[in-house]
Parts: sequence; structure tokens; C-alpha cells
Amino acid sequence: MRKVSLVLLGALIGASTVTLGTQSRLFFGGSAIAAASDTYRNLNLFGDVFEKIRSDYVEKPDEQKLVEAAINGMLTSLDPHSSFMDAKSFKDMQVQTKGEFGGLGIEVTQEDGFVKVVTPIDDTPASRAGIQTGDLISAIDDENVQGLTLNQAVDKMRGPVNTAVKLTVLRGEKHEPREIKITRDVIKVRSVRNEIKDDVGYIRITQFNEQTYDGVKAAMLKFQSEIPADKYKGVVLDLRNNPGGLLDQSIAVVNAFIDKGEIVSTRGRNAEETQRYNARPADLSKGKPLMVLINGGSASASEIVAGALQDHKRATIIGTRSFGKGSVQTIIPLGQNSGALRLTTARYYTPSGRSIQAKGIDPDIQILQDVPDELKGKDETKGEASLKGHLKNGDDEKGGSQAYVPPDTAKDKQLNAALEILRGQKKASAFQVIEEPKKAAN
Repeated sequence: MRKVSLVLLGALIGASTVTLGTQSRLFFGGSAIAAASDTYRNLNLFGDVFEKIRSDYVEKPDEQKLVEAAINGMLTSLDPHSSFMDAKSFKDMQVQTKGEFGGLGIEVTQEDGFVKVVTPIDDTPASRAGIQTGDLISAIDDENVQGLTLNQAVDKMRGPVNTAVKLTVLRGEKHEPREIKITRDVIKVRSVRNEIKDDVGYIRITQFNEQTYDGVKAAMLKFQSEIPADKYKGVVLDLRNNPGGLLDQSIAVVNAFIDKGEIVSTRGRNAEETQRYNARPADLSKGKPLMVLINGGSASASEIVAGALQDHKRATIIGTRSFGKGSVQTIIPLGQNSGALRLTTARYYTPSGRSIQAKGIDPDIQILQDVPDELKGKDETKGEASLKGHLKNGDDEKGGSQAYVPPDTAKDKQLNAALEILRGQKKASAFQVIEEPKKAAN
């Protein structure tokens, strides 16, 4: 029997495939026999409790939910990132990491019980149908959205390509209702946004999905073609509040800026499970200066990118300490319509051998944002080290850090510092530089 497993970083599915085979072993030691006996005794105890609940609970329980809760209980007792996904959750995760689905093409949030349009994505069914930023969606196919969670409403708007959905939209100060019929199409999630800031190329990665490297490549080619070579100062790579994603995409993004050396390694319980990922000659940046922005919301795959570029001295890292999620999860499907296990199977390490787990990446230049009074005290992440049951990593674990990014770029001190350094308006030494602690002499 074979189980196909997928490696994850952060909360998203990974790109590496691992085959786990079952093996039969004979044990003759008394301790092994005793351990097996204890295991079977505990399984019998579980069976007894399950039967008591089935027969004696005040109401008839949902047996499938009982089993799923028991499985999830086992997994969540291990660490914060191991868990059970039912069939729907597993499917949703696959859709999210693929970055492509049948839908309308709108970014939404929830406001006063309605679904509010943050923005329609360019060249999608929603934008072509006239959906506008600020529209309130009050009904989907004549079903009132009030009482639905945001995820439930999004599920109703997604669906097979070439099928239609009717939205009731409230627009303007008077909230005048109008019905808009839209035919679903293939929607690609934009994980990469780019902008030319005069003489600097700016790339923002919101997550690492299957579209990420292609987005970075397109941005780099755009910068090279539209910024005059004699004026092109460099690139800012913004990874702030990026929770992670696909392992192969984070490796490819690093490889867009270096063409040799190790990018990351993953190490499991046994030494033979170690995997090393090395760069190939594929530097799209042609050696242009690089600034990387991180903060307390930069986790997992984001930390792989920042850590690798920092270790190779390819980039200056600016911002605040990253989240500190340095573990790898493997997704193990449990058969058709049975969901999957998300199981922590390894830790990852930067090229210099640093484990990021519960420590994070310290920026080369620490810059704190000016936080509005109403957000003070709410602008920091607690970090991996604060999570109950997290994998330990020595005595020098570090907590979270500031994760606030001003919506007005004119007030974004981290971004503006990166631009000033690239343009030569300020030297890096003009900012607060974080130094490695000095080691005591032996």
C-alpha cells in the first residue's frame, strides 16, 4: 500500500511529493511487546468510550463528527500545525494553493452582515459585469447573505466555469438594489503585484501559490524593459504579512535573485530524511541591488526567502522580526472523500544552518512603523514561540513583532527606507542596524 503525501510550508500545500511505504517488522524484545500491549489497551479504551457515547449520550451523536474530532484531538496535541482536514477543507486548501478556480473575480470582506466588494479583479466576469468597489452584496441567487459567514458566501459565488450566478447588489448612499447576473469563469489569484516607482521596481508577494514565480518573472522582465538601464537602481521585494505557501515557489523566487548555492534544507526525525535544495543558474535580477521587507506577519515560506537571501548576502532585510514558523507539514490524503492529515514531519533550515523555528529572521535594519493610537497594542503578532505546544528550539526563543503596514505608502517608513537606500539618498548605517550577539571567547 502507498500513501502519496504533500509537503507544506505555512498553512498551504507544498510541491514536493513523498512516498511512504508500510513495512512489517518482527520484535522479540520484551519492551516492544509491552509497548504494543499498552497501545492495544488504549485503543480498546477509545472503543469503549466511543460506544458509551453512542449508546448513552442525551442526544444521538453524529458518529462521523465524533471520529473526526478524536483524530483532530490526537493531531492538535502534537503541535499547533498538525491537524485533520475533512474532505471539504482539503478541497478548499487545494483550490487556494493552485491559485485558480471557477468564480467571479472579486476580492471581498464582510461589513454589517453584507458581503462588501473590496475590489473587482481586472478582466474578470465581475469587472466586465460592472461590479464596483464598495458594492454591498445582499443576496446570492436570491438567498440573503445575512446570517452566512464570509466563507459560506464565497463558496456560493464560486462554482463550475460557464455557470451563472445572480447577485443582488446595494450601491451608493441610498443603497439602491440592483440585480447583476454573472457567468463564472476561470479566476487566477494574483499572489504577486508589481509597480515601478520611478527608478526602482517594487514586487509585493501576498502568498506563495502556483502563480507566484511566474508573477515575479513577469515583474522583473517589465522592470528591465520599462526602466532605463542607466537609471534602474534596484528592486524592493515586499514579504510583509505573507503567511507562506508552496515550497517550490519560495525556492524559485530565491533562485530569481541568485544562481548558485543552497537555498534551504529540510530535516526530519532521521538523518536520511534530510533534503537540500540548491539554486540553478537562473538569476533574473542580473545582480541588481535588492531590499526585502519583512515583519511579524511574514511566516514560513516568506522566511525561507528572506533567510536564504540574507545568508547569501544578496539582499538587505528591512522591517521587524518575522513570525518564526520553521516547521514543515506533510499532507497525507486519507482516501476518496475522507479528507487528509496535516502532519508536522520536518524543520527547515537556512543555508547557514539556522533553524527559524520559534526565533524568526531578524532584519539587518530594524524599522518600526508609526502606529495609529486606535491600533496600538493590536499591531503585533505573538509569533510562533507563543503558540501552545510549539516545537521547541533552545533557550533563546523570541516572541512576535510589529506587523502594521500603513495603507498610505507616504507613511510607510520601511518601504521608504528601502527606496532611500537603493537611490543612495541614505546609507544603511543611517538606520538602526541589528548586529549578531557577540560570542564569548573559549
